[in-house]
Amino acid sequence: MKAIELKFLLKLLGEPDYRAPLVKLSPSSKTSVSERKNICVELTKRGIVAHSREVQQFKLEAAGKALLKQDLEQLPLTESQLAVLKACETKTARPGDLGKILPSDRQAAIQDLETKGLIKAEKEKITEVWLTDLGKEYLIQEYTPTGTPTISLNLLGNYLQLMRKLMQVSHSTSPTVPSSTAQFTQPVTEEAIKLLDDEAVLQKIRELDQKFNTDNYLPIFHLRQAVQPPFSRDELDQVLYRLQATDRIELSTLQEGRQYTDEQIDAGIPQPLGGSLFFIVVLD
Repeated sequence: MKAIELKFLLKLLGEPDYRAPLVKLSPSSKTSVSERKNICVELTKRGIVAHSREVQQFKLEAAGKALLKQDLEQLPLTESQLAVLKACETKTARPGDLGKILPSDRQAAIQDLETKGLIKAEKEKITEVWLTDLGKEYLIQEYTPTGTPTISLNLLGNYLQLMRKLMQVSHSTSPTVPSSTAQFTQPVTEEAIKLLDDEAVLQKIRELDQKFNTDNYLPIFHLRQAVQPPFSRDELDQVLYRLQATDRIELSTLQEGRQYTDEQIDAGIPQPLGGSLFFIVVLD
């Protein structure tokens, strides 16, 4: 790992829940915006971090042009998606050109169409970056520093806080907690231990779907409210990814967000491409 990438990660470790806007993660005062973006993209490729993005300019692809020549009333598109396609039909467009579409719906529609190959992002920016579980494991168990780069004590302190937090989580599984650390840790209840299981989360999804009558289309914010804690946000995301990988559930994006609050929408799982994953569908 390059020294500049390490400093980027150490900056991230100093942010709440290891999440922050990209603008706050400059390894040094001389690091340019493009350098920050390149570092983030490279670390994302290696699975160490993940990020959300915002498309600022987009144009119509050949597949999108062909689609617009068909009977629009028969197309499997939402109102927002159709507005995006029409906005860039003859020129490169911006999200601001989608005047009638709510700002909360614009990026989801744009990135969903981009994923389908109907439009192409001409200009984009990374909005938020977060450390993945793989990134934590890499920093704690695998990374071996080499060379003689200059690392500030503040950045080193961020790494030490990560190690201390890991130790506190480890100690919290013990039947007793020393009084000196009681203010930092909470006893793990039997109910919490049961929740730390993929099958238990799957059962909780089924229960919440019935409770809120969501017809097997459960918004993720309901699950977060039920299992965080004991899960952290990232831990729950990883459970959902595992359940999806084994075909137990399917995760889908939100197309129209008018009926949800910004906080509920933010509870989704941001994706590098396409809108945030928002709904959980049980497949078995």
